[in-house]
Amino acid sequence: VKSLAVEHEIPVIQPNTLKSVEEVEELASFEPELVIVAAFGRILPLEVLSLPKFGCLNVHPSLLPRHRGPSPIADAILCGDQVTGVTIMLMDAGMDSGAILAQRKIGISVMDTTGSLTSKLAQAGAELLIETLPQWLGGKLEPQPQNEAQVTYSKLITKEDGKIDWHLSAVEIWQRIRAFNPWPGCYTGWEGKRLKIHRATPLGDVAKGELGKVITLQKQVPVEVGVVTGEGILGLCQVQLEGKREMPVAEFVRGQRDFIGSILG
Repeated sequence: VKSLAVEHEIPVIQPNTLKSVEEVEELASFEPELVIVAAFGRILPLEVLSLPKFGCLNVHPSLLPRHRGPSPIADAILCGDQVTGVTIMLMDAGMDSGAILAQRKIGISVMDTTGSLTSKLAQAGAELLIETLPQWLGGKLEPQPQNEAQVTYSKLITKEDGKIDWHLSAVEIWQRIRAFNPWPGCYTGWEGKRLKIHRATPLGDVAKGELGKVITLQKQVPVEVGVVTGEGILGLCQVQLEGKREMPVAEFVRGQRDFIGSILG
């Protein structure tokens, strides 16, 4: 957006919070009739919310009231949702609590990561906004309050969230690998180094052995290497050892013969 604005000589300001008097006055100097917010990551103060005639609209990447908060896309994957979407919302003083103008659903595939789902939702959000704006400005939409009984909240993700706990089930770890891709990434320890797991798949096999143990799988299984978890086996597909490139696990095992039978942690 900034690159396009600069190209067309449209003024660009980049306030950090919009909490200072100077920042609010600078925004007010534009005399905005409408403000659109996407991925700003801050709650707008009342002084800003009251500026535009047609209010402040937020393009939120979830089907509100589900997954309010800072990490709605990752949270949808972590919760095992099969469907998510985008919401055009009339902002109020709360966190993602404003009335809904429009929504569009998007399916979540088993291959989706936060990265891929973000791209899909960004496209859907842009299209929905273009469809919604003429109706909103023309007075043809009635904002619908959110159902507070259905509210869920996502939490702020940290780097530490990426460390794998092998006590979790294979499905839970698989969801975390997808949810934390591309950031912060899921990792475990092996021989004093960090081993990132970029892609994996949960298997229904009964897990035998110590938690975190690397095992070989039956030839009829498309995944050759697995890890014992708290429930089931996690099949490994793509891994990356600290300081090395990402590679298929079969290639990794050929170069690291002592990987099979080791304990990850």
